[in-house]
Amino acid sequence: MSGQRLQTQFSKVYAHFGGKDSDTNLQDMAEIFSCTRRNARMVLSKMAEHGWLSWEPAVGRGKQSQLIFHRSDSDLQMKRVRQWVKDGKLDAALEDLGNDASKLAQLIQEQLGVSTQEGKQIIRLPYYRAFPCLNPAKPLRRSEQHLITQIFNGLTRFNESTEQVEADLAHHWEALSDTHWRFYLRPAVRFHDGNLLHTDDVIWSLQVLSSNVFFSHIDSIQAPAENVIDFHLKRPDRRLPDTLAVPMASIQSRKAAEAKNGELFPVGTGPYRVVENNSHQLVLKANDHYFGFRALTDEIEIWVLDSAAMCYLQPTAKLDPTALDSRQGILQSGTKERLALDEGCNYLLLNRNNGIAKDPRWAAYLSDRLSSLRLLPHLAESGIGEYRLTNAYGLLPGWIHTNVSHLDVSAPEKKGLRLAHQSDNPLFPLMAKALKSLLAIDGITLEIDVVPYEDIMSPKHAKKVDIWLCGMSLGNKRSDAILPWLLSFSHLSTAMPSAEFSEITNKMTEWRSGDATHFDAEVIGKMLVESAQIIPLFHIWLGVVDGRELEDVSSNKVGWFDFKSVWKKPAL
Repeated sequence: MSGQRLQTQFSKVYAHFGGKDSDTNLQDMAEIFSCTRRNARMVLSKMAEHGWLSWEPAVGRGKQSQLIFHRSDSDLQMKRVRQWVKDGKLDAALEDLGNDASKLAQLIQEQLGVSTQEGKQIIRLPYYRAFPCLNPAKPLRRSEQHLITQIFNGLTRFNESTEQVEADLAHHWEALSDTHWRFYLRPAVRFHDGNLLHTDDVIWSLQVLSSNVFFSHIDSIQAPAENVIDFHLKRPDRRLPDTLAVPMASIQSRKAAEAKNGELFPVGTGPYRVVENNSHQLVLKANDHYFGFRALTDEIEIWVLDSAAMCYLQPTAKLDPTALDSRQGILQSGTKERLALDEGCNYLLLNRNNGIAKDPRWAAYLSDRLSSLRLLPHLAESGIGEYRLTNAYGLLPGWIHTNVSHLDVSAPEKKGLRLAHQSDNPLFPLMAKALKSLLAIDGITLEIDVVPYEDIMSPKHAKKVDIWLCGMSLGNKRSDAILPWLLSFSHLSTAMPSAEFSEITNKMTEWRSGDATHFDAEVIGKMLVESAQIIPLFHIWLGVVDGRELEDVSSNKVGWFDFKSVWKKPAL
């Protein structure tokens, strides 16, 4: 009899006797179990072996046997649920708990942190949302940027420490001319599913990016020989290896990417492979056949909890449960913060193409009225002051492009506006509510749409939206890090006058073809703010709260840490 079936039978007998020790007989037990007397005796014997009860058969005809309970039904239920939680079967655990998410969260808290099971090191992290799309070719949020680098490889990559480009799937490359580059692939690299990486996968992965302005200068990609990739460009790019090092240029298995669940269970060549991905958890296991150094941590489990911190990770089991709340203080004994300001900000993007801000009077009013300084008092009423936010005066920390003094620009008229923001972000509903309150003072109504991240700039929504509430994270401090964000997807081109957008693309083209290593990103940031295209709001503190259980924990620029490099020192 299976363990679950045996527990079900125990629940029956426990309920029948109300959990009280009782005098009974084998025939009554057979009727409770709906089986023969012989099988009833076997079931009782099994339960006794587990220590759940004692069955003392009576000697002599007509005498009653004695049933003594040592465990309660709820004890066994919690034991069963704890095992399900440990095994990652959160759906079954939640159902057995009567869909009580708070009880499940408490049990998960018991499992969080660093553990060793059967010689394997496992890190369980709490996070506030799931990861339904791990497709590098689609718009990536901050955390997805990090996960993509753990699952996939590009032809090249940025070293997180030096922020310099280095070899990845390509071990060497050369510029045959200003518009012709050649990359040499590592031989015998395998995807997570065991299939060999082919040049066809490389070509397909990069061709799907052709609609992005950032990659639009690539004319064709060819494979003149085995493990050789040639790029023919429409315009010179002396930094093509840098261009190909961004997460969205990761190489996918075409077969897996085109499968039904390709975005939930992507197949790459990276140090970790996805083995589970649902609304409750994401599980990554080390790729034993990784062509680089094998990961030191065997398994990463990211557990989705509504109360989990939004802005920092906690790879430790030694935190008080209240520390999971992203609005609570997190400095505790034995822990160490490794927080830094995100290379980006939350911002408002005004629709200057076909929204209300097409009128310069409205653009000037919104830019002045919706500044972060004016917004703060309204946010305080929502409790957002408990989050770790810092006023942004430009797109990046240290940039000052907004007016710190108010101009008191009046609204051209009383009118209704529409704002859209992405779903699954705890901050944005609070910010949207504060913006609505702020505009109401001037008699302006604000309708709020909440849409999935991928659809935030969808053409079917764009014409109806006046303001987008967004967030950006560049991922590193390189001077050209702003370019993938500006040009990879349609958010700016949808909202910005075409002449101004062309000015940005021309600056990129000029820089790529020249000798200068530094790209003047601040000029573009200043232009976006002073034209009232973007209204910077707040920078966020990101990082890792280290409970000193792991070695070599180092927070990267998107608030995560390199999974494959951390490890737990054994207790000797």
